[in-house]
Amino acid sequence: MKPWLGVIADDYTGATDLAGMLVRMGVSAVQFLGVPSSDTPVPESQCLVVALKSRSIPAEQAVEQSLAAARWLAGQGVEQVFFKYCSTFDSTAAGNIGPVAEALAAELGTAQAPAATIICPAVPENGRTIYQGNLFVGSAPLSESPMRHHPLTPMTDSSLQRLFAAQASDTPGLVAHAVVRQGSAAIREDLRRLHGEGRLFAVVDAIDADDLAAIGGAITDAPLVTGAAGLAVGMAHARLSTGAPATTPPNPPQGPAAVLSGSCSVATQNQVARYKAHHPSFEIDPHRLAAGDDVVAEALAFAQQSLADIPLIYSSADPQQVKAVQEVLGVERSASLIESAFAAIARGLVALGVRRLIVAGGETSGAVVGGLGTAAIEIGREVDPGVPWTVSVEEPRIGLLLKSGNFGSPDIFTTAISELDD
Repeated sequence: MKPWLGVIADDYTGATDLAGMLVRMGVSAVQFLGVPSSDTPVPESQCLVVALKSRSIPAEQAVEQSLAAARWLAGQGVEQVFFKYCSTFDSTAAGNIGPVAEALAAELGTAQAPAATIICPAVPENGRTIYQGNLFVGSAPLSESPMRHHPLTPMTDSSLQRLFAAQASDTPGLVAHAVVRQGSAAIREDLRRLHGEGRLFAVVDAIDADDLAAIGGAITDAPLVTGAAGLAVGMAHARLSTGAPATTPPNPPQGPAAVLSGSCSVATQNQVARYKAHHPSFEIDPHRLAAGDDVVAEALAFAQQSLADIPLIYSSADPQQVKAVQEVLGVERSASLIESAFAAIARGLVALGVRRLIVAGGETSGAVVGGLGTAAIEIGREVDPGVPWTVSVEEPRIGLLLKSGNFGSPDIFTTAISELDD
């Protein structure tokens, strides 16, 4: 089975989000955690996803890692490359979306392509839509959503054209919703027109699944596309309509489970609060970590006594609490302390026999899979839109649900386990 799609994602949960949506459509997907080495086994799959932790690192490092991923994917024979970033366009004026997109465009020679490369972070089923080039979160413009107060990437503008232009060498064009509604042929023609006018990139409006299907049909021969997970659904729809075979996703293993949450998003804070009401929980205090207390050992002792009740270990807090910690410990140090703790806790949980881990937060997920030494995961069925179970390819096989902070229903932690045990 030759892979037709190669994905470069700027964080782990975003990669899983996209891969899960593809699997829902019947497309098999394997996710690699970092750029694979030459001796990394590559399971047969229609989609290969390289998940990086490049969203908030210096732009030059993000570009270097992304180009390495693109070259590895090219060596696997993929037909299209998809640069996947968050549906809330998480970035700063310095990057990293613009620099990475431009570097990939140069690597793949899109200046010689007949059409502009699209920018489309729409995920309508999760409330992310684009109209007249402006990104909405639910009914609110991005700049008026909770993302305005994000501690690392505060989003204070809703115009995708301006956001991208601040990071890149020029301003992208726009394929307006009136064109998108006319279908794939009209979108393709507008992308070609914009390219002829010297625009290498173009924001494409999308407000529902029909729009994404039309966009997917317009970019079947594009060497590079950029956007969020919803775009992959449109691309899969176009591919499967040509008769490509559907596949069956793998099931996670049975065994004890635990929940790890490091996300500080409003959605995850609510999920943590609901889960704590009925399950044992342990909070990681970054000040105690900084003081040298053996918080990891305490967390593992707590977990060992609580495994039958599926314990929660968390550091999720509201933005004010996070800011207070950062002012004392520093942004980088506080994040590093918490991520290192989660990595060690994940290793300890597996040593205790845990075989299913629910992990909330992109950085936390990266820390967990890094701590476990997981090189690749097969993507299973979704629990909620954009939140699938996955299974590590190494032994012992571990079921991993890697949830983006903003995603999931209020009771997703409970639902994720109960669906497997039904």
